[in-house]
Amino acid sequence: MNPKKITITDVAQHAGVSVTTVSLVLSGKGRISDKTCHRVNSAIETLGYVRNQQAAMLRGSVSNVIGLIVSDISEPFYAEVAAGISEILEAQGKVLFLTQCGKKGLHLARCLDSLSGYGVDGIIVGSGRFLSDEMKQKARDMHLPLVCAARASEFDDIDVIRPDNSQAAKIATEYLIKHGHRQIAYLGGESSSLTRAERLGGFCGTLIQYGLPFKSEWVVECDCKQQDAAEATKTLLNHHPKITAILCHKASIAMGAYFGVIGMGNSVGKDENESYYSRQVALIGFGDVPEAELTDPPLTFISSSAREIGYSAANRMLQRIDAPDEQVQHIILPPKLIARGSA
Repeated sequence: MNPKKITITDVAQHAGVSVTTVSLVLSGKGRISDKTCHRVNSAIETLGYVRNQQAAMLRGSVSNVIGLIVSDISEPFYAEVAAGISEILEAQGKVLFLTQCGKKGLHLARCLDSLSGYGVDGIIVGSGRFLSDEMKQKARDMHLPLVCAARASEFDDIDVIRPDNSQAAKIATEYLIKHGHRQIAYLGGESSSLTRAERLGGFCGTLIQYGLPFKSEWVVECDCKQQDAAEATKTLLNHHPKITAILCHKASIAMGAYFGVIGMGNSVGKDENESYYSRQVALIGFGDVPEAELTDPPLTFISSSAREIGYSAANRMLQRIDAPDEQVQHIILPPKLIARGSA
């Protein structure tokens, strides 16, 4: 049997330090005490850790590998972001190393430590929601560039690429108002979501601009699962029968709302042959998915291309690696209305 290959994690555990500390000792970067350096080097010698190509990369050359941390790769938004990043990096002869930190960000610190241990040239964070000041400082100590590519971000000390959520909600709400809707609801998202807060700001501001009331009871939280969205739609429409249009926080919410409306015996969109007994509800979702064109009528979406966000994030990371002291940039990509039959 071949003996187990000793990893940088094994060294960290043996020395009683973090993977980041071992990386800093190997690279000669950061402020590490002589005592800690001695413990790490002793662990390296004891375990027989081979200072291989990874260690050489840490000592100052480049790995041509960029790390990406997302909360959940099954999320269509982040899957598209990852695809866009990979496309740009591959054209430059670089490789994307993908990790997941979980929907609550519980493994974000571990992902950052692991990526730094593998000697990546920089890290793109696909969900900056859980990125703490401590972790940002750790990346700075390792001279590891960070770029945030997310739905929303309030960082001002790292590069950020994100969509214009407030403008997207304004465009969608205005579109509904100009098509005759005066009773418009907002469905989905959690109260803790910055993305949702930005969209609600655009939604509320547009209602006020047109002299329409903002009713808090018409703003409903719900899970992103289609079944939950369908049930929430039924409950919303049963309690508030005057609602004629719904803004949906995600593509999956829009799909669920579609089935909720249909399941109540009502119709989606605007049917010129409307029955006296039939109720019609217009739907607009944020995002976009291929399945949107399979419904009848097809779903209308307001979208900022996630793949374009990936392109911008990858290009910004390459620029940041070449010019580490360059001024921080916040790149906000404009939304686009994809008008179909549901609104």
